[in-house]
Amino acid sequence: MIWGLLVVNTLGSLAVDTIVPIPRRVLQVITMGSLAVAFVLALLLNRRLRIRPNAFLLLLSLLVVASILSSSFMESGFGALLRCARLAVFVATLWLLTRWWDGGISFVRHHIRALSAVLATVAIGLVISPSMAMPADFDSRLVGIIWPITATQVADYAAVVAGLTLVLWLARATTTRSVVLIAGPALVMLLLTHTRTATIAMLAAIPVAGLTLALTNARARKTIATITVGAAVLAIAFSTALTAWFQRGQDAELFSNLTGRQYVWDALLAQERTVREQLFGVGLTDKSFGGDPIDSTWLAVFHEQGILGVSIVALMLLALVFAMAARPPSPARACAVFLVVYGVIASYTQVALGDVTGYLLHFVLAAALLVPAASEQRSLHSFDRA
Repeated sequence: MIWGLLVVNTLGSLAVDTIVPIPRRVLQVITMGSLAVAFVLALLLNRRLRIRPNAFLLLLSLLVVASILSSSFMESGFGALLRCARLAVFVATLWLLTRWWDGGISFVRHHIRALSAVLATVAIGLVISPSMAMPADFDSRLVGIIWPITATQVADYAAVVAGLTLVLWLARATTTRSVVLIAGPALVMLLLTHTRTATIAMLAAIPVAGLTLALTNARARKTIATITVGAAVLAIAFSTALTAWFQRGQDAELFSNLTGRQYVWDALLAQERTVREQLFGVGLTDKSFGGDPIDSTWLAVFHEQGILGVSIVALMLLALVFAMAARPPSPARACAVFLVVYGVIASYTQVALGDVTGYLLHFVLAAALLVPAASEQRSLHSFDRA
């Protein structure tokens, strides 16, 4: 329930028309209220405040401090401090949940269920009103109309649900029926969103995760080889259709500029900044610059938390990489590899690690999967005593 509430907290409240109009203030109350309830529940379940040390969360906590420091100059207004408070409560809730991080795949199942519930609302909206769920002013891309969810968010949830389910199947940790009933619809929804970043990130992350299982899992070896050959054949046979899908009807200039993102990035980098702004940023914002979304983790962090924030985020990713290298092959490590590879690729054109987002929750899940199992902890303690 707590994990599901954290997922609700990361849902957007953007201007997507819904079947039943929901005031923006109501959406904000629900999302912020879910975080408050999650924190209270975690505190009630972990009254003795037992936590497990975790390098990723420690660095994320340092990012909270950096965010408060940059926001305290009030360059981005009082709203920056409110966003810092939200981030602090979010991280505090995660620390309380570390008591149940055991290196197993239970949190993967929680994540799949929570995201699948969100996708179910999108599917219901598509059935009720197909024209409204794929509006012309959004280039006929699938959006959520029960709760306002943009096409990129739908694609993110669909890609992660499908990817994690397929990785679990490769690791023999779930059934073929689950792949058909869960991953199948998610892949269809991903295609309907026409979202390139999520699709590319998923297609790259699944083989990498599968390779981590290849040495110990015959199914993974055979499936990865089959997918590689099949993907090459399909890419050649349907090259024209694939090109048209990726271009989404955009001309060459708009396609090369990543749907206008490059213009925003160039303007952000060209802005004159003081030494303080370069080091600490301008504080947490709504992830926009000049009224347009930044849509890049690294540039958003640089803009908001400066070079200090970028350095902390880089260390967070390195902590996950070192943890992956230290863990033996397992379904949990394979899922973590998928999430990290997927998140790193998506971070190029999506805001991921600098604030409370669904992408940040993916990375947190990876950190939870990479903690030493209880048996490994006992063996290490026995060795230390010896």
